[in-house]
Amino acid sequence: MQKIYIETSVVSYLTSRVSKNIIIAGHQIITKDFWDQIDTANTFISELVRQEASQGDKLAAQLRLKSINNLKELEIDEECKQLAKILLNKNVVPKEFPEDALHIAVASVHNMDVIVTWNFKHINNPVMRQKIKMAVERVGYESPELCSPEEFLGDNYE
Repeated sequence: MQKIYIETSVVSYLTSRVSKNIIIAGHQIITKDFWDQIDTANTFISELVRQEASQGDKLAAQLRLKSINNLKELEIDEECKQLAKILLNKNVVPKEFPEDALHIAVASVHNMDVIVTWNFKHINNPVMRQKIKMAVERVGYESPELCSPEEFLGDNYE
């Protein structure tokens, strides 16, 4: 069974008010369907996800934190921090987004099979996927697959 790392954007889409933007609203619906189908025994977050989910509007933060309450939390140790620094220093992830590098590092160091994210800008796009995979594997880790909730569901989604 695959080990899944949930990045914060998924949690945000899961709990936010339905958007008037049709694309975002579609992502929100897909996220809810994805959430209903994941096995929490093999689904993980990190303390960074918990920290990011706790920011912003108090009521929204409570909803986000409640949604991830039963997920196991991966430790951000020195090894994770070092890999994140490598990803930033090699310009794999833009230096302005150290949290994105840390999400990738945590999932890689803890041998996750998949990172599920709606972050298409700095994580989940064809250029970034290739750069991330090459950089992570170059330093000796196996790179998790990067996908959106919709991609993760694949043929199981209608």
